[in-house]
Amino acid sequence: MLKIGIIVGSTRPGRNAEAVAKWVYENASKRNDAQFEIVDIKDYNLPLLDEPIPASMHQYQNEHTKAWAAKIDSLDAFIFVSPEYNHAVTGALKNALDYVYSEWNNKSAGFVSYGSAGGVRAVEQLRLIMGELMVADVRAQVILSLFTDFENFSVFKPASYHEASLNTMIDQVIAWGQAMKTLRK
Repeated sequence: MLKIGIIVGSTRPGRNAEAVAKWVYENASKRNDAQFEIVDIKDYNLPLLDEPIPASMHQYQNEHTKAWAAKIDSLDAFIFVSPEYNHAVTGALKNALDYVYSEWNNKSAGFVSYGSAGGVRAVEQLRLIMGELMVADVRAQVILSLFTDFENFSVFKPASYHEASLNTMIDQVIAWGQAMKTLRK
């Protein structure tokens, strides 16, 4: 059974990403075709990239990097929960992505984004990054608006129709994740 990490893509105090990730987890956990877990980059305390050797060389020196690498390596696929800050992916998420390399390779990913424009510009950047990390990102995504899916821009109250989009995206992540798993054997 695939292990899918729901990556919380923000470390900002008062962030909405944690509530969105919990919603993804609660809905995903109703399924019996994969195992899901929340992976909060905040828990790994990754400083601004401080490894002296490029991640592609796989010669990690810091304990925080080794812990992060072990977590990412243990997963078969990812669902990134990403806000959009200034038309872009968060610095914390970009930093976490850059810390390791081979641990991401030949896995699948989907996206749940939010922001004033639904976070779509952040996801477009993530799709470029996924290509370089050799992660197969799926077409379906969940787009949440700060105006309609959050009360006062801070209390997450998603419209019910988002569940269908979420399940479609998860279906694709699982299908591609199974296919990608054969490449890692």
